[in-house]
Amino acid sequence: MQEDSDMAPVKPSIKAPAQASQTPAQASQTPAQASQTPAKASQGRAGRQPDRQMQRRSNKQRSETTRAALISAARRLFVEKGYAETGTPEIVAAAQVTRGALYHHFDDKADLFRATLREEARAVADHIERETQEAPSALEAMTRGADSYFTAMSVPGRVRLLLLDGPAVLGHAEMADIDRETGGEELRQGLAYAMEQGALAPLPLESMTSILSAAFDRAALAIAEGAPADDYKAAIRRVLEGLLKKA
Repeated sequence: MQEDSDMAPVKPSIKAPAQASQTPAQASQTPAQASQTPAKASQGRAGRQPDRQMQRRSNKQRSETTRAALISAARRLFVEKGYAETGTPEIVAAAQVTRGALYHHFDDKADLFRATLREEARAVADHIERETQEAPSALEAMTRGADSYFTAMSVPGRVRLLLLDGPAVLGHAEMADIDRETGGEELRQGLAYAMEQGALAPLPLESMTSILSAAFDRAALAIAEGAPADDYKAAIRRVLEGLLKKA
């Protein structure tokens, strides 16, 4: 029988398996090693997330550090020279920051002054709160609060900022708002507590708070000007003893 010479010979299949596209390094991986590759890629993506979080925290810390430096420098200059005589170029130079940094954190010099007073008022309120927490009676709480107030106000420059320049620049109404915002209502709360406990006869609370607050501030001013602190503390204590019943 004659062979059909026109019939094309059948070629064996040489289709590469799907894995043939792997690189030599990938082809040499064991199944266990190959199974780790997606996990490592996932870990790489996850690792970038903490980096971004750390960067955000770092930026926030730098911002807070800059703001604190501005307030610290401004406080020093406001105390030394007064609000009117202190310029923003001096403040940024003392804080070692740019004018752009100042205006990033504060609208103007008045806004920076306001922030400085908030820090001072908050420090006074925190000190009074710490010293009066364990008072056994309304009278003791009030007398401790008075002593704590005078101690807190003895910090150099604080009387000028809170009792002189603050009201002159911002006005008494805004200073009262700052007092409330920073928790500085200890006197009012103390009087209210004394009334609740029956240690103080019912009186118009706002009026009594205003009168006693003025007395405390006048005493702090006198002490800052060199008057004997013990004399004013004793006088305030006698006033409180006259108002409050001993428990």
